[in-house]
Parts: sequence; C-alpha cells; structure tokens
Amino acid sequence: MEPWLFAPRARRGPARAPVCRGLPGAVLFDRDGTLIRDVPYNGDPGRVRPMPHARAAVDAVRERGIPVAVVTNQSGVARGLLTLGAVEAVRRRVEELLGPFDLWAVCPHGPGDGCGCRKPAPGLIRAACAALGTDPRRAAVLGDIGADLAAARAAGAHGVLVPNDVTRPEETAAAARTAPDLLTAVRRLTARPEGEP
Repeated sequence: MEPWLFAPRARRGPARAPVCRGLPGAVLFDRDGTLIRDVPYNGDPGRVRPMPHARAAVDAVRERGIPVAVVTNQSGVARGLLTLGAVEAVRRRVEELLGPFDLWAVCPHGPGDGCGCRKPAPGLIRAACAALGTDPRRAAVLGDIGADLAAARAAGAHGVLVPNDVTRPEETAAAARTAPDLLTAVRRLTARPEGEP
C-alpha cells in the first residue's frame, strides 16, 4: 500500500535541496488545519479556505529556494466519501490560492488498512523526501496535531506544531517545537544562519 504522489510542477528529476547546511532540505506542510481550514472529508474546491498567513508562509520558503510539499491523510477515499478526482480538484484549488507545490504526498487509506503512510506512520514523510531528493533528517514538517509530529519523529524529520482550535492541550504540551502561527514557524526555520550573507 503506497501513498499517492502528485508532482504538479514539471521537473527533470528531484528538486535540489538548498546547499546551506542551516536550512531545511524541504518543508512539508500538513494540509487540513495547517494550510487550509479543516473541512472533514472535503472534496469541494469551493469550500477551500486558507489558514491565516498560509500564502506568506509558503512563499517565504519558496523564496529561500527550499522545496515545498504537502503531506496529507485523506481517509475519505478509503471510506468511499472522496474520489481521486475530488482530491485532485481540492489540490488544484489549494495551488490557485497558495501557489504551486513541488510535491503532494497523499495517504488514501483508512485507519484500519495497515498502511505505512498514514500519519502518525512515517511513510508519507519518507516518500515525499525521496521524491524531493532530500534526507528526512533535513526536512521540516509543519502540522496542527500530534500525528503530524509523530510522523516527523518516526521519519527522523524535524516537526513543528502550529496549534489551532482543535489541537489538544496535551499535544501542544508534548511538542518539542511549537509556533503561534504558520508564518512564525517558517521564519524560524528559514532564518539565515549566523555568518551567512
């Protein structure tokens, strides 16, 4: 059982990770509750609403030349509530609002399917990093719930929790790194290392 991978931006081979050792090799964003408002099992592009600062945050990563990707559980597919076409329609709408991503890694499986890609398992993170040509240990994962951080940890990546109204207090308390909003999280991740011009 493998994740779905969409690479909308045409390229010749994997993206090149930044050469600066102080920057992430890739920034992987959770979709629902992180980039866009969480609408359960949403297959309607008309219901897509960006989270505060989402466009500025993604643009800040792009400006540093760091590959950007989305890693998202979409169990509505396994539950018969979403089709591939609906997932694609929402993906296209997100890109209309937030700009192009280098890669989308989607887990279409349900909680009981036993796949290795559904967060909190590390498969989505590993698949995205492999497609982007970066070591998971150089990747940063931004998400709004504990499963996002658990997946990052299991893959060896750096997780940052960006809490929202549905984030449980115990998830925030357990997170090694948090940020009050997406733009702050990205600015911290992409700050110029000391000594870099």
